[in-house]
Amino acid sequence: MGEYLLGLDAGNTIIKAVIFDRQGNEIASAAQEGHSTMPAPGHVERGLGELWDNAKVVIRTCIEKAGIKPGDIAAIGCAGHGNGLYALDHSGEPLLAIQSLDTRAALLVELLQAEGVGDLTYPIGLQRPWPSQTPTLLAWIKRYRPETFGKIGTVFLCKDFIVNRLTGARVSEVSDMTGCGLLNVAERRYDQSLLEAFGLGDCMYMLPPLIESADIAGTVTAKAAAETGLAEGTPVVGGFFDVIASAIGSGVTRTGAASIIAGTWSINQVIIDRPRLDGPVFMSSTFDRDRYMAIESSATSAANLEWLVREFFHGEQPGGQSPFDVCCELASSVEPVANDPIYHPFLYGAQQDGNARAGFYGVAGWHTQGHLVRALLEGVAFGHRQHIETMRSAGASFNEAVLSGGGSRSLIWPQIFADVLGLPVSIARSSQTGALGAAIAAGTGVGVFADFAAGAGAMVTSERHYKPDANRAKHYERRYQLYLEIAAAMEPIWRRMAESDAAVAEVAA
Repeated sequence: MGEYLLGLDAGNTIIKAVIFDRQGNEIASAAQEGHSTMPAPGHVERGLGELWDNAKVVIRTCIEKAGIKPGDIAAIGCAGHGNGLYALDHSGEPLLAIQSLDTRAALLVELLQAEGVGDLTYPIGLQRPWPSQTPTLLAWIKRYRPETFGKIGTVFLCKDFIVNRLTGARVSEVSDMTGCGLLNVAERRYDQSLLEAFGLGDCMYMLPPLIESADIAGTVTAKAAAETGLAEGTPVVGGFFDVIASAIGSGVTRTGAASIIAGTWSINQVIIDRPRLDGPVFMSSTFDRDRYMAIESSATSAANLEWLVREFFHGEQPGGQSPFDVCCELASSVEPVANDPIYHPFLYGAQQDGNARAGFYGVAGWHTQGHLVRALLEGVAFGHRQHIETMRSAGASFNEAVLSGGGSRSLIWPQIFADVLGLPVSIARSSQTGALGAAIAAGTGVGVFADFAAGAGAMVTSERHYKPDANRAKHYERRYQLYLEIAAAMEPIWRRMAESDAAVAEVAA
């Protein structure tokens, strides 16, 4: 058996390939940024052809950089962003890819809520309808794009498409399908009554066979081997909903352990030994064959900093610095005070309000770039805090957390998280926690590790630790309450703006 494991991580923006040895050392990595299209307000899509082209490039590049033989790779695992909607046509060819940043279904969610759909779905799938949730998007397509709906042969998730291209198998696995609200969580199976609640009672044929995350989905085909440089016959496991992969890749495997991911999405999660907490949270997913992950999340995290960099710091930076490092230096140059601006991180809507918009509030003539960048970093952390308070209200109990995702690589943001959350925060050594978690699943699937905990024990190391500054507790408590009050005041304004968006989208269609 080969000595190395290949982990793929397919996010909303970037796909990565990382080759690890069995001790978790990164032998080589490659990444490729994809392009989203926004054909109408609230619509966020990607080309499936480009996604597979990018996957081929990063896999081949990674193998070449590692300087190993393709046969030295024992197994492959893939993680991918959850929700959105990835579809093949009836012949198995790529048809449509809607990303989890999409909010086209915001007004449909309001209709579904008014019809009591959430009261029907939550007891089964532990989710209520929300804009970029897979069944909600499928319901939107059925209502408003019937020609496209008629062409759909298979509905699955982002990483399932990569697995399909590698192996030819049309399958999905339980963590992703649970995370998108398509499974009876307690029984870990599709549920006809759940589909019927969304008006999708005739869609069961679209859902692929289910496997567990570490089960072998198939092996690399001759065609995929020629395109990627992999060895034909290399095992490929079912893989993970990326939030589960990132938790495992950052060492979070113990029941009761907490994982915070500052990536495109704000992910806040805790491992539990039953399908749900005592109170409601945004969603649940499977963790391993016996346990679950309670999750509070929204598209309100590091995507905000990516937007800021893309729109305002895209040119050459002083000294050739990364624009992200420049932003963090600007933020660290500002001493926090009570009248600093407040930022809402709702570029792609809020969790239960797809109409929400981002915004800076309280900006004055004396505020600088540094004040605005720091406000953005704090606003994202406030969004995470709101989710964590919901989890605690539902019965979750934890007194520390591991932070991963792009935000964890900053030298200032983890301290802001610790101060805003009032929690000690740790950072894993590997910055590629999603790919590492996928590699651990691959190793588990072929018997290198007994289970995910054993894999994480062998491959994950903690690197940095941050303690909350007690002197800033009152400062951040006041600002957090102001953050909430402004959001409540803005809700009717956001609703009016969303109605205008819908009118523009209808004209574009």
